[in-house]
Amino acid sequence: MKMFYKLATVLLSAMLFCACGGDDVTDQPTTVIPVVESQSMASGAVDVALTLGQVNVTYARPVTLADAAAVTLTPSMEVEVKAQNRTLTISFDELEYETEYMLCIGAGAVADKATGGRSEALTIRFTTVDKPYTPPTDPTLALVTADALPAAQAVYDYLWDSYGERIISGAMARVAWNTDEADWVAKWTGEYPAMATFDYIHLYASPANWIDYTDISVAKDWWQAGGLVSACWHWVVPASQGSSEFTYDPAKTSFRPGKALTEGTWENAQMKADLSKMADMLLLLQAEGIPVIWRPLHEAAGNIYEYTGGKAWFWWGYDGAETYVALWRTMFDYFRSRGVNNLIWVWTTQTKDDAFYPGDDYVDIIGTDIYNRSASEIAAQHAGIKARFPHKIITLSEMGNVADIADQWEAGAAWSYFMPWYDYGNDLTSTYQHQHATIAWWRRALASERVVTRDELPDFR
Repeated sequence: MKMFYKLATVLLSAMLFCACGGDDVTDQPTTVIPVVESQSMASGAVDVALTLGQVNVTYARPVTLADAAAVTLTPSMEVEVKAQNRTLTISFDELEYETEYMLCIGAGAVADKATGGRSEALTIRFTTVDKPYTPPTDPTLALVTADALPAAQAVYDYLWDSYGERIISGAMARVAWNTDEADWVAKWTGEYPAMATFDYIHLYASPANWIDYTDISVAKDWWQAGGLVSACWHWVVPASQGSSEFTYDPAKTSFRPGKALTEGTWENAQMKADLSKMADMLLLLQAEGIPVIWRPLHEAAGNIYEYTGGKAWFWWGYDGAETYVALWRTMFDYFRSRGVNNLIWVWTTQTKDDAFYPGDDYVDIIGTDIYNRSASEIAAQHAGIKARFPHKIITLSEMGNVADIADQWEAGAAWSYFMPWYDYGNDLTSTYQHQHATIAWWRRALASERVVTRDELPDFR
């Protein structure tokens, strides 16, 4: 009876694992056989990185490799198998996107080092990450600005070409008109970020002895050095009519977008004056052939979709989605009427704010701003935006204190570019702990083969 039970067990095992192949183990010692204690990847794993490289299986006792041919990876891929002490290591080349793999360690492939007892079969199934979105090859894929500056179209073409393959590094100016953060990164890593972002937050005061946006030398020097130029605009307005206090906080100003779009109001006159002055600044860059990755009116929805009582953080989102869209389009149309054609328009999404989207004809790139999130959380947010806007480039337009770029990418967040926000008031001559992206974070980022630095950009001039 016992012999019949043993034979039945062996036959059942052979039936269950026949797909893995391997030697017949019925005549092998059965007193001690290799027993799996742990494995580096569980069967059924999903979203596995293409660069996985190897799988380790650890046994309870020291083992030897008895039959390397019994270890296979399908779809067919050459593997290298080694046994050292208690661990069997299976190494292989880079995997393919969106593929289900089966790693088979066939029956008898591994032997107990002391007794020679052979292993039972082990199967590990896993599926690799989805392939990043590939832009359509439609030749009509052009900027939303008609007759765009050739250099602007060249930059946009490059963003599409590199999208899903590499991620462009960026740094933020310290509010004013400088490349302090980019210089700090270069000082401690030896490489410049590819893109410098400026903020026209002090436009209301310029020109002054402390801020003068008409002196474009800082942006021009960066462009001439081979870098990309980006800009945002914290559009500050008077706290009230005639006030000398300026703010973007809707709680500190009576200025409202609805009133700004209403002819005859002081808000409307202020909006027109500000747009005119901003167009003047952009035209100065355009005259030098400098394209601008332009991100105005950002984070408009604030947290109004996050919870009951949520509010817009900036005045431009205070009157809701419909008015915001009208304001965006007013800016767009006015700049076009002034002949501004050097812009690549970036709209910043948050969560559940599709009603704030200005429309495909007014937006080139979809950005999002993320702080204090893990790689998996960031990847989930990336996937959500990609599902909503599969026809647009998606970027991490602003970030702070987040997972390493390589970890984000491996988790599936293949952004077009990233840009850590600047640090407030610290000494950029030292390796202080930057509140948004430390030197250690930057060193890891720029060490990634996915990340583009300034010296790796093509010449767009």
